[in-house]
Amino acid sequence: MRMYYEIHGTGDPLVLLHGTFSAIGTSFGRLLPHLAKTRKVIAVEFQGHGRTADIDRPFSSQLLADDVAALLDHFGIGTADLFGYSLGSSVAFHVALKRPDLVRKLVLASFSFSADGMHPGLSDGFESLRPEHLIGSPFHDEYLQLAPRPADFPALVEKVNDFMRNLRNPTAEDVQSITAPTMVVIGDSDIIRPEHAVETFRLLGGGVAGDQVGLPKSRLAVLPGTTHVTLVHRADWLSSMIDEFLDAS
Repeated sequence: MRMYYEIHGTGDPLVLLHGTFSAIGTSFGRLLPHLAKTRKVIAVEFQGHGRTADIDRPFSSQLLADDVAALLDHFGIGTADLFGYSLGSSVAFHVALKRPDLVRKLVLASFSFSADGMHPGLSDGFESLRPEHLIGSPFHDEYLQLAPRPADFPALVEKVNDFMRNLRNPTAEDVQSITAPTMVVIGDSDIIRPEHAVETFRLLGGGVAGDQVGLPKSRLAVLPGTTHVTLVHRADWLSSMIDEFLDAS
């Protein structure tokens, strides 16, 4: 597979991993310029998304994580920070799970590690999604503009449906095994339940009385007045929080 990527800025490497049906522009168009002011930002486009053509291979977070790890190995990058949004958060998590040597810090936006992480019924909607449901959406318009083979869009939708139907969720023990300091981010009106984000934060060592025992290595951010789609539009908020988290010793 020939994976499309872009590199912006200079400094410590930060890898951006986009959401389902998205590409670099729709996921990170507002945020990327802020982050690239102080970092070497490497933004990738997954199998079948954006300018990366699909290949004859199933679609899974684990395989996409292998692609990201292979890209970092190709660049000779020993360690990098990873920021994953939606699908990209699952991919970033699996990179940290399978290749902890590659990951310094993690930012997981709209991340779910279990089937009940989403609000009830939402995952069923993904499983029944059809190509015609997305015609005219920003995701479909971007795909038609960027994809090497625009006619592959129905195949991508079917692969995403299969991915959701056969999802292999990590366990709570997997979450606890992550050694990289992690910031969990959701919108207060996200597709991820707030209770699930708090549970993830606790599994990562958070939810303690910091004044008494010290701050944990992981963090939790809930952006007010923010949905799943608009989370990555909060460029000023996210960039300031991400910069401070990644710079912290």
